[in-house]
Amino acid sequence: MTYSNKWKDFPDYIIGITKEIWEDRGTETLNRYYASNIPVRTPMGISQGNQGVIASTMATCHEFPDRQLFAEDVIWSNSEEDGHLSSHRLLTTATHLQDGQFGKASGKKWVVRVIADCAAKGETIYDEWLVRDYGGLVRQLGMEPEEYTRELIMAEGGPDKATRPFTPDIDVDGGYHGTGNENEWGARYAETLARIMDKDFNHILADYDRAVIGDYAGSQQAIGRDAVSRFWIGLRSSFPNATFAIHHQIGMDGGMMPPRAAIRWSLDGTHDGWGAFGRPTGAKVHVMGMSHAEFGPWGLRREYSYYDEVAIWKQILLQTGDV
Repeated sequence: MTYSNKWKDFPDYIIGITKEIWEDRGTETLNRYYASNIPVRTPMGISQGNQGVIASTMATCHEFPDRQLFAEDVIWSNSEEDGHLSSHRLLTTATHLQDGQFGKASGKKWVVRVIADCAAKGETIYDEWLVRDYGGLVRQLGMEPEEYTRELIMAEGGPDKATRPFTPDIDVDGGYHGTGNENEWGARYAETLARIMDKDFNHILADYDRAVIGDYAGSQQAIGRDAVSRFWIGLRSSFPNATFAIHHQIGMDGGMMPPRAAIRWSLDGTHDGWGAFGRPTGAKVHVMGMSHAEFGPWGLRREYSYYDEVAIWKQILLQTGDV
């Protein structure tokens, strides 16, 4: 990777351009930092091209003009063929000061986390996957994700016209074909998630640090193994027969940080169980998930796992017609 004199290394580049784009209002820099045909996948859909990114960035800056994005970690890998892949975890804060996607300005403040996986060559991002904790955001604005999603569908013109959430059948090839690295911590966390998705919830009670703290979708904070297991059981029990897949896996150690890992994963199946999404509906659902973990001497000590509740509810409600 080549850098201008502005960036001392790849994480500095990722953190720096994020601040430049959002907080320094350098929206036009997306013409340089993002490839012209970049696909950006979020659970709510897929866009292609940096002009769409520019438009959505401006809309967000209008609705939440004091938004700040604090970089908590950049977990990254590199290959000669694909370039760098950063899994960038941000703590983002804002106040709902203008009317917009989330309704009339409420003046309410919110704090949520985001994980963005960005593939870069040179100083250009050319492929991206991103999960925002929209469930946590709408809750802090005083709404429930299910009801907000109903309103969103109607605001988009009803079930026939509403935009469709991301599913693998609408994906495009953005050019990044890497799968991460072979670091032991990535492999360890991949095994942990696979065991959890295979319903081995005792793995949490046995192998996580007793003092584990989890930060999860819906702005949920879980303290201790029992609370962590409740989060994962709530998700898995909603989709008990869904297929779990790991799409990207990075492990890192050193750099004055604890050993840590980043995993991008998915669940594909039907909403056929009672769990975090209520009464089973039989709707076919794709869950795009992103997780970070930090390890300590007594096991996994911090976990950050996100999916977009609004995107999941949108899939359910569009299929059931319950709007």
